Amino acid sequence: MMTIDQSLLDEVERIAREAGNAIMSVYARDFSIEEKDDKSPLTEADKAAHHIIVRGLKALPCQFPILSEEDVEGFSGADREGRYWLVDPLDGTKEFIKRNDEFTVNIALIENGKPILGVVTAPALDIGYIAAEGLGAFKVDANGERKAIAVAGKPKAGMAWRVLGSRSHPSPDLAAWLEKLGKHTMLSMGSSLKLCLIAEGSADVYPRIGPTCLWDTGAAHAVVLYAGGRVVNLEGEAISYANPNEKLNPHFVVWGY
Repeated sequence: MMTIDQSLLDEVERIAREAGNAIMSVYARDFSIEEKDDKSPLTEADKAAHHIIVRGLKALPCQFPILSEEDVEGFSGADREGRYWLVDPLDGTKEFIKRNDEFTVNIALIENGKPILGVVTAPALDIGYIAAEGLGAFKVDANGERKAIAVAGKPKAGMAWRVLGSRSHPSPDLAAWLEKLGKHTMLSMGSSLKLCLIAEGSADVYPRIGPTCLWDTGAAHAVVLYAGGRVVNLEGEAISYANPNEKLNPHFVVWGY
């Protein structure tokens, strides 16, 4: 088992912030939009962030294979210890295009299917979330100040569940799930910020009855995990990243307890 030290977490946060700066330089002007094979959008910002992150991770003292959304073909598989970097250079490209500020940079370190380090930064909002096994989970403000975060726990009897939903991916199956949940209020949010809001205790549950990829969740999963929460499939089993050849996550629920 790898022991994460503070310096590694700091370095990964620095890399994510550098990628965020590149994203914001594109965000501040007109930019081109391409369409990938799966019909999802791709911008200059996605590419710029990808190159900065890959370069930064390759310069670290510890070397692990890198699986990035923007270079799936270049991934050689996890190392012998089951470790690899899992990267989404710009999660919430649709939110980026809409200019609603709800997009993130995501870097996770996976070991034997489990995220043991995660950094999520929201460059337009100037906030970040960082977490690692043995170190805990923290929210980082615009001044770089870190504050330890923790999930809210189950709502008390009679209280409504605070439920997060996807802004760009509504699901018809969600209504049935929510009916079973019971009394609730809904808040829509883009990108991996939904998981981070669970981690900081601002919401209670996020059901995702729809397609996502490993890189959409890896970093924020770490933040939830080390803040005391869970990311599980519909049967209640922890989401695993052990088979990166299978790029799609199962449907999942993020619980703040």
